[in-house]
Amino acid sequence: ITLVSQNKAFNVFFNVLVMVDVTKWPIFSLMGPEDLSSIRKACVFGSSGNEAIYITHDDEVYVFGLNCSSCLGTGDTQSTIVPKKLDILGGRKVVSLSYGSGPHILLATEDGALFAWGHNNYSQLGNGTTNQGVAPVTVSANLLNKKVTEVACGSHHSMALTDSGEVYAWGYNNCGQVGSGSTANQPTPRRVSTCLQNKVAVSIVCSQTSSLALVDNGEVYGWGYNGNGQLGLGNNGNQLTPCRLGGLQGVCVQQIVSGYAHSLALTDKGLLYAWGSNTYGQLGTSNKSNQLSPIQIMTDKERVVEVAACHSTHTSAAKTQSGQVYMWGQCRGQCVVLPHLTHFTCTDDVFACFATPSVMWRLLSTEHEDFLTVAQSLKREFDNPETADLKLCIDGKYIHVHKAVLKIRCEHFRSMFQSHWNEDMKEVIEIDQFSYSVYRSFLEFLYTDNVELPPEDAIGLLDLATSYCENRLKCLCQHIIKRGITVENAFSMLSAAVRYDAEDLEEFCFKFCVNHLTEVTQTAAFWQIDGNLLKDFICRASRCGAFKN
Repeated sequence: ITLVSQNKAFNVFFNVLVMVDVTKWPIFSLMGPEDLSSIRKACVFGSSGNEAIYITHDDEVYVFGLNCSSCLGTGDTQSTIVPKKLDILGGRKVVSLSYGSGPHILLATEDGALFAWGHNNYSQLGNGTTNQGVAPVTVSANLLNKKVTEVACGSHHSMALTDSGEVYAWGYNNCGQVGSGSTANQPTPRRVSTCLQNKVAVSIVCSQTSSLALVDNGEVYGWGYNGNGQLGLGNNGNQLTPCRLGGLQGVCVQQIVSGYAHSLALTDKGLLYAWGSNTYGQLGTSNKSNQLSPIQIMTDKERVVEVAACHSTHTSAAKTQSGQVYMWGQCRGQCVVLPHLTHFTCTDDVFACFATPSVMWRLLSTEHEDFLTVAQSLKREFDNPETADLKLCIDGKYIHVHKAVLKIRCEHFRSMFQSHWNEDMKEVIEIDQFSYSVYRSFLEFLYTDNVELPPEDAIGLLDLATSYCENRLKCLCQHIIKRGITVENAFSMLSAAVRYDAEDLEEFCFKFCVNHLTEVTQTAAFWQIDGNLLKDFICRASRCGAFKN
C-alpha cells in the first residue's frame, strides 16, 4: 500500500498483520498442512479463481491450476492439480505480482527484475511479439538499468513502476489505457509522460481498460477508458494521456485501488472516496448510479485504514481503525449497495468468500516467518522440559506439562490444582488409571485440539474422556473408532460404546454388527463378550429382523 507523511506519499510493502487462511480460497483446499505451512506469499487468479501461484519461505515459486493461456508459466499448456516449481524464479525474492484477464502475469523481484508470461495477443508481455508466453521471461525493452518495484495489470495491458517513480505501460491500447496519446497497441514498455513527466509516482493500479497513478504529493492521475466515469474526471470521455483527478484536489491520497470499472481512494485522514461504475453497488453510495467524480462514502464510519478492489471483480472492501471489515458491491451474486459490516478480520477474506470469481486482490503475505500463533506456540511447548513446571509419570515414563495450560483447558485439572489438594504442591504426579499412550494423547489434545490414535487405543481414550467429562474429546474418540471399525473389532467397539455411554457410537457399532452379522459372530471378540451384552445384542438384532430367513 502507500503511506503518507507531511503531505508526501511513500509506497511501502508490508506483510498482512493477521493470520490469513489460504484454504478459504477453494483452490488451496486440497493442499496438506505441511505444504500450507511453507507458504509465505500467494495469489489466486483466473476467470474462475482456478489458478494460483505461491512463494515459500525458501523463496521457491510454485504454481498450479487450470493453466489458461499458459498462465502458470510451466512451459506447456497442461493443467496441474499438483503444484509445480518455476525454477527460473527460484531464490528471487518476489516483491510485486499482478494478473490480467487472459490471464497474463507480471512479477517483479527484489533486485528490480521484471518477468512476464501467459496471454499475449495484445503484446501485454512487453516482448515485442504476440506469441504466447509459456514460461517466465524477463521484460527488458526500455527498462535496462531500471529497477521495477511494482506491477499492475489491466485486462490486457500492463504497467510497471520504477524505484525512481517512473511509470511504464504497454499492451492493449484501444481506449488509451497505455497513455501514449494514441490508441495503437504498445508492443514494449513505454514511459507514461506528459502530466507525469516531472512527477514521482508511488503506486499504480488498473481497472479492465483504464489506469491510475498516485504521486508522492497525494495527487491521482488517470487515463484510458472512461465510459462509466472510472477516471473520476467529471465526464465519460476516454483519455489518451494522464489527467489529474480534480475532484480529489485539496486531499492527500495515500492508497488507490480499482475494480472492474470503479475506483476507490483513501486519504491520509482516513476518508474514503469512490467513483466509476455502480451497476452492483460497488461504490457504496446506497444506489446503483454511476459517479463521474469522486464522492465520499462511509462518512458515518470511523477512520478507514485500508481499501480493497481488483479489476476482475465488482466487489469493494474496507478496513477501519478498530479492525472492522466492510464489504459492498457484487457479493455472492447479490448487489450490496451500502458498506456491510462483516465478521472478517482482513479485507482479503471478503474476496475469498464473497467475490466472483474468488480471487485475491493483492499478492497476499501470510504471517512473518518467525511469528507463531497462540495455538502454534502451545503445540511447540507440549512435553518441553525447558518450560514445563510439572511432570506426569505414567508406566515409568514422564510427560512434561504446564499447570496453567492444564487448568485453562480441563476442569479435572482445574479442580486438582486447588490449594487444598496434595497434587497442587507436587512436581511429579503419578497416573496409574490409564496407559502411557492414552494419557499422552489426552495431554496432547489439551495442547493441540487434535487426537492421533489407532481405533483400539481410542477406546481407552474414550474411557478417559468419559471419566474427566471431556465431551469434545469424547466426540473425537467416537469419530476415530467409527473410521477404524472392522469385522474383527466391531463387537469390542460396541462393548466400549455401551460401557462409556456413547449412544451415537453404540448405534453405529450395532448397525455395523447387524449388517455383517455372519462374519461378526465368527470372531473371537463376539464370544468373549459379557453375557448380558450378548443377550441384549441378540434381542435388539432380533427386533431389527436380523435373524429372519
